Amino acid sequence: NNYGPYQFPEKLIPLIIARALAGEPLPVYGDGLNVRDWLYVGDHCAAIRSVLAGGRVGETYNVGGDAERENIVVVKTICALLDARQPLADGRARESLITFVADRPGHDRRYAIDASKLKDELGWAPSVTFEEGIARTVDWYLAHQDWVARVLDGSYRLERIGGAA
Repeated sequence: NNYGPYQFPEKLIPLIIARALAGEPLPVYGDGLNVRDWLYVGDHCAAIRSVLAGGRVGETYNVGGDAERENIVVVKTICALLDARQPLADGRARESLITFVADRPGHDRRYAIDASKLKDELGWAPSVTFEEGIARTVDWYLAHQDWVARVLDGSYRLERIGGAA
């Protein structure tokens, strides 16, 4: 799973950030133990550039973050970062907002990827740890609440390059 700036709010990380900032319930599917491999978006772009520059034509290169985390760990990490940066007015820990919801039918328990070919053949590996990337992401969303608001209310669709509609 990619994460970072400009990810639309329906995805887990920006959804949790937005709802946690608003003091709203934080929905987590099932028991929260679904595992995903997280990759900071800048690292994914770097991996693609590495494949374009040195990959063999016709070959497939899997890109992974070497950062498998359970969803509940991701959510709790975001809560802790937000509590440290912008505590709720009532002093509650955001972790108390976690609400487990029914899992999606057929939701995979774990997504795993073997990116060893990319590392072995092209020497590429992620440069941003999950801890660093998630902190950058939280900071970006805190600094860009105007963008989030335009996405949530749909007004971004009315904007044109160089000015408003």
